[in-house]
Amino acid sequence: MSDRKLLDAELMKQVAAGDQSACRSLVEQHLRGLVGLSYRMLSDMAAAEDVAQETFLRLWRTANRWKPEARISTWLYHVAHNLAIDEIRRRGHMSDQEAPDTPDPSANQYAAQHQTQVADQVEAALVQLPVRQRTAITLVHHQELSNIEAAEIMEISVDALESLLARGRRKLKELLIDRRRDLVGEME
Repeated sequence: MSDRKLLDAELMKQVAAGDQSACRSLVEQHLRGLVGLSYRMLSDMAAAEDVAQETFLRLWRTANRWKPEARISTWLYHVAHNLAIDEIRRRGHMSDQEAPDTPDPSANQYAAQHQTQVADQVEAALVQLPVRQRTAITLVHHQELSNIEAAEIMEISVDALESLLARGRRKLKELLIDRRRDLVGEME
């Protein structure tokens, strides 16, 4: 068993024993990533935060049944992914909304403003991808998980994940090609 899995198993023993500091440690390690994944899937920050909260509640409730075959991070992302899919289904559609506008906190600084605009355009294009492609890209590129971990979270083969990634990247390129000059800045 890997060192990470041993550490996870010990941490989960502490959580199962009611150690709130162990649980808080897990929240601090994984909250941002879970909210990020959920937000990219749902395009709704409140719903993303709800998904992350429910994920940690499930971890707390099931800690005494933890089996150390998987890493905690893989389990957490898997649960968050499934909860986000459930929320999409609950809303009654698998299509996506337009990405919400986000205010630019540094409007007076050109470089920061440009970076925010680029991020917004990429985010808007990402939201247009089918949910499974968007999830694959988010797990691998934004959450920096390996293809193996991402495939396990999505309950698909690594080959299927790689196919989703390739199709998602192609679609992003198509969506962003007309904005290339804006994204990379003025070209000589």
